[in-house]
Amino acid sequence: MSFDPTDPLGLDDLLEPEDLAVRDTVRSWAADRVLPNVAEWYETGELPGIRELARELGAIGALGMSLSGYGCAGAGAVQYGLACLELEAADSGIRSLVSVQGSLAMYAIHRFGSEAQKQEWLPRMAAGEVIGCFGLTEPDHGSDPASMRTYAERDGGDWVLNGRKMWITNGSVAGVAVVWARTDDGIRGFVVPTDSPGFAAPEIKHKWSLRASVTSELVMDDVRLPADAVLPEVTGLKGPLSCLSHARYGIVWGSMGAARTCFETAVEYARTREQFGRPIGGFQLTQAKLADMAVELHKGILLAHHLGRRMDAGRLRPEQISFGKLNNVREAIEICRTARTILGANGISLEYPVMRHATNLESVLTYEGTVEMHQLVLGKALTGLDAFR
Repeated sequence: MSFDPTDPLGLDDLLEPEDLAVRDTVRSWAADRVLPNVAEWYETGELPGIRELARELGAIGALGMSLSGYGCAGAGAVQYGLACLELEAADSGIRSLVSVQGSLAMYAIHRFGSEAQKQEWLPRMAAGEVIGCFGLTEPDHGSDPASMRTYAERDGGDWVLNGRKMWITNGSVAGVAVVWARTDDGIRGFVVPTDSPGFAAPEIKHKWSLRASVTSELVMDDVRLPADAVLPEVTGLKGPLSCLSHARYGIVWGSMGAARTCFETAVEYARTREQFGRPIGGFQLTQAKLADMAVELHKGILLAHHLGRRMDAGRLRPEQISFGKLNNVREAIEICRTARTILGANGISLEYPVMRHATNLESVLTYEGTVEMHQLVLGKALTGLDAFR
């Protein structure tokens, strides 16, 4: 059996034919619809045609794909992970679109919503006809959601919602927002149609990361909602945090997609770029870099696969997701940075994907829990001592 430099550990042997079919479908879609355009989108800081892209993603079953019923694909965790890897191999912004739609907004409604809420929103969201967003992070409260200021109070049979959320993916193009707010009964989630009076979602400009992605602020000024807008099946932070765990799982896979693209770019460049009369891939220092990148890349994919099998078996713990998110995003950034050194000055050019992925991963490192927060989650799990406060 010959050595496959694209799969040095033989990880494809762990995948079933159905897994490979999902991977190939998403990879083909990304190659056709994202890769030819993403450098221009990134340079201009726009994601034109996002609604059309959402409908196409719905058509291939990528939206809410790990959920069952209501038009969702009901795919396994590993299949969802493979989809995230292939999407982020194209661009983190595209994977974020899918993650926020499926793992945050749709997941919250699917797990905590009423039957009426599920019937109203999930089929259209699964088809990409309605884009969703997830409002948790606030301008002054990122890693400490328990201190959120957004508040919902009862007024007769209605709720009145006031507050602001920040760094919200999909916000300006969303048709529905899942917004978390303080109430007299504790933190609750609300399903908010974005055409509600008093709701606004101005887009955040001047980003140097995730530029091929829509990022917004949510502003709620006396947004009046009916009594049945609240998610009935959860009270407290366990609601939004369980959604974040699902999204973090996708990042464990997705970050390895960005790393894979940068690694493959570096390998190809090292084979063809000549210095001192021969390809730079023939020099020991370059080979050492490539070997280290390959080791961390495929260890990360193996870790993601292991976590996926645990999720499919119903045995995946939040601490294990923190383990994967901490390791894989951190190693993905290092792989991208190392790839940049192999490409030299060309590494900063948008003719190559390396710097785009590296800057995107700076955001991925921060959202859904910073490095420090995941270190503390693991520290608490290892010692039994809470160092958060």
